[in-house]
Amino acid sequence: MAVLLAAGGCQRYEPIPESDQMMEAGDGKEDSGLERTDGEDGAAGAAYEKTDDLAGAEADLEGMAAGDGSQEDLLGKSSGSAGEEDEAIMIRTVPERTPVKVKGIYVSAYTAGTEAMMDEIIRRIDETELNAVVIDVKDDNGRITFEMDAPAVQEIGACVNYIPDMPKLSAKLKEHDIYMIARIPAFRDPYLADAKPEWCCKLADGSVFRDRNQLAWVNPYKKEVWDYLIQIAKKAGEAGFDEIQFDYIRFCTEKGMNKVVFDEADTEGRSRQEIILEFTEYAYEQLSEEGLFVSADVFGAVIGGGVDAAAVGQDYREMAGRLDYICPMIYPSHYGDGNFGIPHPDTQPYDTILGALTASKEDLMVLEAEAEEERSGATGPQEQEAGRTGGEAAAIVRPWLQDFTASYLKHYIHYGPEQVRQQIQAVYDAGYEEWILWSAAVNYHYDGLLPAEEVLEEEQEEAEEKDS
Repeated sequence: MAVLLAAGGCQRYEPIPESDQMMEAGDGKEDSGLERTDGEDGAAGAAYEKTDDLAGAEADLEGMAAGDGSQEDLLGKSSGSAGEEDEAIMIRTVPERTPVKVKGIYVSAYTAGTEAMMDEIIRRIDETELNAVVIDVKDDNGRITFEMDAPAVQEIGACVNYIPDMPKLSAKLKEHDIYMIARIPAFRDPYLADAKPEWCCKLADGSVFRDRNQLAWVNPYKKEVWDYLIQIAKKAGEAGFDEIQFDYIRFCTEKGMNKVVFDEADTEGRSRQEIILEFTEYAYEQLSEEGLFVSADVFGAVIGGGVDAAAVGQDYREMAGRLDYICPMIYPSHYGDGNFGIPHPDTQPYDTILGALTASKEDLMVLEAEAEEERSGATGPQEQEAGRTGGEAAAIVRPWLQDFTASYLKHYIHYGPEQVRQQIQAVYDAGYEEWILWSAAVNYHYDGLLPAEEVLEEEQEEAEEKDS
């Protein structure tokens, strides 16, 4: 079973994870066992996809030679005696990153590229507590959604013009003080896999592995794939995005993956979880230096570990130690009957979200305890580890919430403003402060959100309490 969606010339496909436990817990986006699909009430023509404002810092050069201050001295090209080389120090100014408590929504590239639709979304954001959008920079087929001057992207012709004027869109969002998150699917990239078959997952006979919809996946062990993704992410930063959010930062979950052969020269004995962690850390180091925040979407079922986590390659706790934000996809519709002691999780959105985030809190408490132990035993200044927004032991948890009706389930309820609000309240009651709503159709129940005026009043009251 799979879902294939089309809108504005784009298609979106999501396979069902086949691990038995994952099928129970549900890790997808908008169909039972799926990640993100266009099942919003079965609406025809719905948008096809789900998905960082600081440009890269320039390097400053300062010469150490006792020269006359000329440009040659600053570049370390001294006019000193023969055989001598004067040293130069390169000072790199890393842009300051200012975190935002995100309350966001997903916006498909098709919608983002349609001015009238985007203007309406901006109006809604201005009127409510919303302050962020997640936009596809790379879609689920591997196409780059706006013109991007990136050599690797240009080489394979990956750009499409879903967002015809990215500079204009970026400027408009910044004018309205809207935080921009770039969604970049990582290792599910059929376009790249077809263009670079040497980078994709292969079977023992050397043929390309394809999932049930005949789509290829790229090999997470290939460093060339990492660099391709980082190049796209950096260009997204230049385009105005504040944060890079990696989706599909995992291995394919279909049973056919057990026939895929990974070259020992690539794996070097590393497990799936180890290589995903290495990529996560690599991406963080590369992108945080550009002033970008880094986040990742993960399956809800990997919270607490288990067989699903090992098969998918996602270690919730360890990934949280290497990111600014970790975004578990905990839609109530994707938890099987009985999860968290709830007969039918989709029918109890508050209890389901609270149960999932309580498990998240318990899982990450270990990381906090380890960090506290290290701090208490420290005798000198400690370096901040990768993956900290402000020196925290773990990434900030920012869950994806459900704003669609899962009518394909036997036991479901209609999701409207009340159900959206219940999920948001569960986030707060679990001790977290950020969230993002998902609707593949980009059709949100804004009535479930607080008016902007009410939020401003609350912020003013909080500020007064702190001052008193």
